[in-house]
Amino acid sequence: MKKIIFRKFLVDYLSFFIIALLSSSVIIWVFQAVNYLDIMIEDGRDYIVYVKFSLLNFPKILTRLMPFVLFFSLFYVTTKYENNNQLIIFWNFGVHKIDLTNFIIKVSLILMLIQITLLSLIVPKSQDLARNYIRNSNVNFFENFIKPQKFNDTIRGVTIYTEKKDKNGNLYNLYLKKEVENNQFQITYAKKGVFKEFNKIPVLILYDGETIKGGSKGIANFKFSKSDFPLNNFETNTTTYIKTQELSTLKLFNCINSIYLSKLKKPDRSIENCTIQNSKKILEEFYKRIFVPFYIPLLVLITFLLMLSSKENNNYSKLKIFTFLFGFFFIIFAETTVKLISDNLYENLYIVIIPFISFLFLYVLLFRKLNFRLK
Repeated sequence: MKKIIFRKFLVDYLSFFIIALLSSSVIIWVFQAVNYLDIMIEDGRDYIVYVKFSLLNFPKILTRLMPFVLFFSLFYVTTKYENNNQLIIFWNFGVHKIDLTNFIIKVSLILMLIQITLLSLIVPKSQDLARNYIRNSNVNFFENFIKPQKFNDTIRGVTIYTEKKDKNGNLYNLYLKKEVENNQFQITYAKKGVFKEFNKIPVLILYDGETIKGGSKGIANFKFSKSDFPLNNFETNTTTYIKTQELSTLKLFNCINSIYLSKLKKPDRSIENCTIQNSKKILEEFYKRIFVPFYIPLLVLITFLLMLSSKENNNYSKLKIFTFLFGFFFIIFAETTVKLISDNLYENLYIVIIPFISFLFLYVLLFRKLNFRLK
């Protein structure tokens, strides 16, 4: 009978949790995808790159929402069971409150391992793949990122300014500055310009202008009635280097080991961003992936404070408010502890043990309050 009761509670809890997590993640992903669309258009990227980049950011959204949705789901289901007198049925069938608590704690440990897997393996890989699409893609829609009366520097080494742009894409009164090697520069003025594509090579065709070239040897200029400005050999200014959050967890661990635990205590130069100056961010990222998920069993345990009273008790409403605020506090606290991580490895141990001590303290409290007797 206990297995049937536990299975019923678990199914209701997990079904609500999965639906709430997916629906809230999709809503946030849609809003985020709209922002990415604006960025991609301004950067002149292909729509295929936009779709892949947006989809690969979905796992990150899931992991960010999972702790709060997990706590809220269990809080809602437990409150609903109490209001419908279903918990009383559990107790009448011989199910002790601490038995149900232990069962859900075991489930929370599985969810914690899933969260660690997502944060340490899936999310870094998806973030790196998303950035790879940006690194390996070209600026395709040049006419999109040119905004009138604004200096456009999306293309590295090139600044484009236009006074006016009509509906047909014609640009008027253009200013182009191109950085050349050996501290040389090239400035071009033109009355009119338009983007064309020849053999898949984007070209800005300029009309009625003048080009000035300068450097250590002096300045030269020439006028033209028509001139082609090819844009196929330029790179974007969008960030393309590997960020710390895109490194694999194994690389983060090896970097920490090389800086703090090895005999040489020198950063491993073969690992991107593995430097003494970046050691704090390395520790923050490793802590966020491995240790922050340990707050999940604590959040689950907090919801069982609701079992300390029943709805017939006058203080039950206050207990619900306290439980929700208490859990919400630990959700915020778990995220803020990342900023408390220092570049001293051993000082961070005090922060790492907080969820374990808090869980142990709260479990002992519930154990005593529920008057559980060992058989």
